[in-house]
Amino acid sequence: MGGARPIALVMIPAKDTETAMNRREALYAMAMAGLASSIPGGSAAGRQAARTYVLVHGAWHGGWCWSRVAERLRAAGSRVFTPTCTGLGDRAHLLSPDVGLATFIEDVVSTIETEELNDVILVGHSFGGTVISGAADALMDRVRHLVYLDAFLPKSGRSPFSLFSPDVVEARRKSAIEAPGLGGKTLAMPPPPPDVFGVTDPDDVAWLARHLRPHPIKTYEDALMLKHAALGAGRPKTFIACTVPQYPTLDPTHEWVRSQPDWTYKELATGHDAMVTAPAALSEMLLGV
Repeated sequence: MGGARPIALVMIPAKDTETAMNRREALYAMAMAGLASSIPGGSAAGRQAARTYVLVHGAWHGGWCWSRVAERLRAAGSRVFTPTCTGLGDRAHLLSPDVGLATFIEDVVSTIETEELNDVILVGHSFGGTVISGAADALMDRVRHLVYLDAFLPKSGRSPFSLFSPDVVEARRKSAIEAPGLGGKTLAMPPPPPDVFGVTDPDDVAWLARHLRPHPIKTYEDALMLKHAALGAGRPKTFIACTVPQYPTLDPTHEWVRSQPDWTYKELATGHDAMVTAPAALSEMLLGV
């Protein structure tokens, strides 16, 4: 009842086979070269072991501000999370009179816990430095290294406002507005112009102007309460100072960190919002932690 149908074999000349293989190899090499060129540090960065980063934004910002850095870190094979604190960014609709420093800390703690993250490199920018100090204190066994990017470093029992001169605190309190949100209006500080953060490129200025949101003043008034005596719960700490231009309110912090033997101090010749103005250089520093 009819045998098996003969299978037709198509023979590819050796020369054509070699050409096809060379072509595939060339395309693969081009793809890998393109990936490597997009990663700060080139192919060496691409060969690094996978890492886990949690990037915490500063006042008025949101997780959106890390997009350029997150893209580069992910290209290097890292897992990257950019939580937005309650009442800001895409969570601005959740602003309420109850949102304080503990809320922000819990936002980051919840991200680490629900994503089941361990061995985390925890990065905090500006006001986010206070937030990561609290998060690391709560989850010290899950944090590998803390990176403070031009960040605030209040001691336990002190508020972020305690780091400022009285005239700066008074000016910020006078600037506060009643921002709408859940449970009524919340006293919040309107965002300053982007050039305050060292952002001057017109496209970047427009980007920030579209996304910066009023910041709840309660987060500046609340005291940071830590269970462990050492800031960062004794984990390795790196401070990255942005120096061109230098954010005036952080001058004393830069000086203090430079005098601490258990800190690594680095400088980046860019403005305060380094994730916007120098994402490649910043990514390279973070990959080198």
